[in-house]
Amino acid sequence: MTSFQQARIDLGHRLRQLREAAQLSGKDLAERLRWQPSKISRLENARQTATADDVTAWARVVGAAPDTADDLVRRAVALLDRHDDWKQRHRSGLAAIQEDIRDLEARTKLFRVFEPGIIVGLLQTTEYARHIFRKVKRLYSADDEIDAAVRVRMQRQEILYDRARTFRFVVAESALRTLMAPPEVMRGQLDRLLAVSTLPNVDFGVLPFDAELPASPIHGFWIYDDSMVGLATMTKDLNLRDSDDIAFYARAFDDFAEVAKFGESGRQVIMRILTDFQQQSSH
Repeated sequence: MTSFQQARIDLGHRLRQLREAAQLSGKDLAERLRWQPSKISRLENARQTATADDVTAWARVVGAAPDTADDLVRRAVALLDRHDDWKQRHRSGLAAIQEDIRDLEARTKLFRVFEPGIIVGLLQTTEYARHIFRKVKRLYSADDEIDAAVRVRMQRQEILYDRARTFRFVVAESALRTLMAPPEVMRGQLDRLLAVSTLPNVDFGVLPFDAELPASPIHGFWIYDDSMVGLATMTKDLNLRDSDDIAFYARAFDDFAEVAKFGESGRQVIMRILTDFQQQSSH
């Protein structure tokens, strides 16, 4: 067991002690926090990494002393600093990573997502996601069952149908053409994008190959409201909260969105790619 895992277990044990001392069941605490009961279990049993916001809310509801609350926050911040390292994250399991992302998404009202190389997780079909997780598991020697990770990723997608949230996606044409899965899976994935692009709270844009780009599409990024930007390298996840960083990526997103094809024009690009896949399969 790594020191990271042990620290997460210790934090979960402390959270459970505080809940029990307050004579609250997991269900009671979840109701007061307006969380899913499963989140209480995941945090207490070290299947998910608590954020500073999580432990602050927990401490408030259970009536923890200020010094206890401060200690919990310090522990959570220290864990999250180490949690961004790919070795630690993937040792936690593929499904646990998806749970962490789902909780972040639950706190977000406006999503702005740019992705040059892969279909965004919130938009993936089951089979496309399965092929992605197989590659991740092999590359990072990740723990956990692929089926569990796929299941949580599919559960994450329920948020797309929440009209109180707005989603803006800009995806490069290369991401739609790159064979991250067999052609028949890619065709199903493109059909899924056609359907999602018609949702009233979803703007889905495609950067076609013939568009002159405003900047080099070096990497993808997610902007959560105006509070954080998430981006990933091959070995580290970066969460940027500095206001200047957020403003920079917001401008970059707007620049890419300006030359992307949205609505019916974007769907025409997808249909053209679908036709190309169908023709390739018939040869």
